Amino acid sequence: MTSKRTLNMLFTIHSWAGIVTGLLMFVVCFSGAVVVFKNEIDLWANPSLAALPRASAPASLDAIARNVHARYPGARIETILLPDAVTPSHFVFVREQGGGGADGQRTKLAVRSDTTEVVGPVDSQLGQFLRSLHVFLFFGPRWIVGFLGVAMLVLIGTGFVIHRKIIAELFTQRWGRSFRLVMSDLHKAAGIWGLAFHLLIAFSGAWLGLAPVFERAFDYLVQPSAPATTPKRAPAAAMVALDEARAAALRAVPGFEPRQITLRQWGRADAQVAFAGGLADHLASTVRVQVAGASGHVQSVLDPRERGFWSQFNGLMEPLHFGDFGGLALKWLYFALGMTPAFLSLSGTLIWLDGRRQRRAVDAGRGVRA
Repeated sequence: MTSKRTLNMLFTIHSWAGIVTGLLMFVVCFSGAVVVFKNEIDLWANPSLAALPRASAPASLDAIARNVHARYPGARIETILLPDAVTPSHFVFVREQGGGGADGQRTKLAVRSDTTEVVGPVDSQLGQFLRSLHVFLFFGPRWIVGFLGVAMLVLIGTGFVIHRKIIAELFTQRWGRSFRLVMSDLHKAAGIWGLAFHLLIAFSGAWLGLAPVFERAFDYLVQPSAPATTPKRAPAAAMVALDEARAAALRAVPGFEPRQITLRQWGRADAQVAFAGGLADHLASTVRVQVAGASGHVQSVLDPRERGFWSQFNGLMEPLHFGDFGGLALKWLYFALGMTPAFLSLSGTLIWLDGRRQRRAVDAGRGVRA
C-alpha cells in the first residue's frame, strides 16, 4: 500500500507537472484533436477544390510537371502530393524565383487529377497550419512536443496512483457541490474513461518527437565523423520520366501506395526522386523508395516489413497517433477522445488555482484571528 508521504510527493509532482506544461499541453492536445480532420479542413477552407472531379486512374506525373512549368516558367517543383480518400486533386509545391528570400517563394498549387490542369494557388492552408501548431508549435523543434508527451505520461502515471480507487470513481460525479469538487470529479472521470487513449497518444507523441533525437545522437557517437568537404555541384543531366520512376518504385515494394513525391537536385546528375507513402495491406505509413533521377534506378528502399520489429514499431506510431488509417467514424472517435487531454489540462489548472485561492483565504483568516 502506498504511504501518505509517497502520495503527497506524487500529488506534488502531478500538480507541478500539470501547471508547468498546462498551456502548451492544452494547445498541443486541442490542435491534435482538430488536426485529425486536416484534409477535410483544407477542403472546407478551399470549397472550389472539393468540387473537382476525381480521376478513375492515376494521372501522369510528367503531364502535371509540364503543365506546372507552362503555367509557372522557371519555377522549381519540390513536392507533389497525390490525391487521397478525402482530397480529389493533386497538390504541387513549387519554388518561384524572386521574392520570398534567397531560395525564392514557395507556392502550393492545386492540379486536377483527371486532366492535370493547373487550377492555381491554394488560398488557405488552415489544415497544415493546425498540423504545424500541433507537431512543431509553429517554429519549435519536434522534440519539444516529444517532451510534452513524456510529461503527459508522468501525469497519467501519478494521477493513476493518486486516485487508487479508480474503479469506484468511474461513475462519481457530485453535481451541485463546490466548483472545485465538480471540476475534480470531471477531471478524474475524463482521465479514467480516456486512460487507454491517453496512454497511446502520450507514448506515440513522445516517440515521434524524441526517437529521431536519440537516433541521431546514437549515429553521432557510433559512426566516425567524416572530414568536412565542400560538395561539388554536379553537372546538368537528362532526367528520367517521373512516371517511369514511379513504376520503378512500385515494382520495388509490392503493395506500395505513394502519397508524396519529392524532387531533389532535379536536372543534375545527382538528382533523386523520393516516393513516400504507405502499404495497401499494412498499417505502417513509413515506406520510402528513392530513385536516381538520371538513370531511373532504385537507390534505396525502406520497407518496414523487412526491417525487423523496431522498424515496424516505428512505422505504426504516426498512424496510431493521428488516426488517419480508418474512415470518418474513426476520426470522430479520435476527435472526441483527443479533446479529453485538453480538458484535463484546463480543469487541472482551474482546480490548482481554486485550491490556491482557498489556501490563501484560510491563511488570511488565521492572520486576522491572530
